[in-house]
Amino acid sequence: MPLVQVVRTYLEMTSPADLRGPSELPEGCSLEREPPDPARYRQLYEAVGDAHHWRDRNAWSDEALAAHLAHPDVTVWALRCSDATFGYFELVREPTDRSTELAYFGLVPAAIGRGLGAVLLTLAVRTAWAAGAERVWLHTCTLDHPAALPNYLARGFRVTRTERYAADLPRT
Repeated sequence: MPLVQVVRTYLEMTSPADLRGPSELPEGCSLEREPPDPARYRQLYEAVGDAHHWRDRNAWSDEALAAHLAHPDVTVWALRCSDATFGYFELVREPTDRSTELAYFGLVPAAIGRGLGAVLLTLAVRTAWAAGAERVWLHTCTLDHPAALPNYLARGFRVTRTERYAADLPRT
């Protein structure tokens, strides 16, 4: 596998007043909380993350994933339009510091370029604030879609740090 140099960027938002962006879903679209079902989660994870080399959760057993998804501080939400899933996000609340991590976020390839990323991200952050977060944070990297970092910045996130690492990527 070839080694690829990757830049990971950590971002945060510390006030709901910092959030900018559209929050109205297009007609025929809805945001729905997903049940803690490992098979369904794996479908979402693969549909969104496959093109961006997401593989962390693939190493988890179904039992470990089920336990994670059943935890009361973890919620998964899917964007559906016309009965098709267009994207999802996962929030992980940390009670000790009242922060919420936007652990996973993205659109399926067919939904990219329709303006849904801005709406879904705005709704994800609003969901975190509504659940009592005092800080919302995430990380992205140069393997993610090129619009990811600009979308986070446009919604009001601020960069807190960056790091570089080498990733082994399968040949495509």
